[in-house]
Amino acid sequence: MSEEQPSGDDVVRTTGWVFNNETGNDLTLEQFVATGDAEAGSYLTILGLRPERPEDASFVEIGCGIGRMTCAFTREFGRVVACDLDAGFLERCFETVGRFGRTERLQTLHVADGQTLDLPPNSVDVAFSYITLQHCNDDDALELSAEAVRITKSGGKIALNYRSRRGLDALVLPAGAVVRQLFRLPVIGSRLARVRWLTRLGWQANRLTPDQIVGPLYPLLSDVAVWRNPKSKNSAHRADAREFDGINRHHYWVVATVR
Repeated sequence: MSEEQPSGDDVVRTTGWVFNNETGNDLTLEQFVATGDAEAGSYLTILGLRPERPEDASFVEIGCGIGRMTCAFTREFGRVVACDLDAGFLERCFETVGRFGRTERLQTLHVADGQTLDLPPNSVDVAFSYITLQHCNDDDALELSAEAVRITKSGGKIALNYRSRRGLDALVLPAGAVVRQLFRLPVIGSRLARVRWLTRLGWQANRLTPDQIVGPLYPLLSDVAVWRNPKSKNSAHRADAREFDGINRHHYWVVATVR
């Protein structure tokens, strides 16, 4: 859908805003980016992700989409690598940053296999992912989490966002798996993939616990924290629990320093 639209504004109008499920002919890419600006600033501050000199630092965004938050990152960090599984999204991301960010600081990276970041080890200062890893199969989400640690310099930060399980997921996750299979059907699959509510259902792929993330990576990390909404109980055995009411109650963050 995003590849077929003539502009980023048309993409937003056609596919809608994921976060408030809003659609309409008056929506603009600028408004969409403004929501990203607000969240990017909040999370960089609350999660302590800004180095002393961000303009000299490198930042990797795993799951950039069409650049909702990427624009804000390019205004702060000297080098931003925007990564996504969808090459069409990467083209839109470059367009979005061209309008509202700094393209001279932007590099795009296609995650062709859904698991591997084609970047050298110990090469970036911050690895960040927001509302992306919940849309991956379990193994892919775990591999990308490990990749975030691999590419981050000693003393650098990772901040990775996941979705926790709730009662309704007993129905949502199996239904999402069925929808993804339907998308693979010849002819009808591509038509179903244009139905917004089916796409939103098909995106729901995993619900990993904090211990599933922190456990395998713990030897490589220090100052590990699970950030959560005050109404949430998400925690990990070897991580501090920290709270911020701006976090969705069904989400949590794993934030840590790489050893």
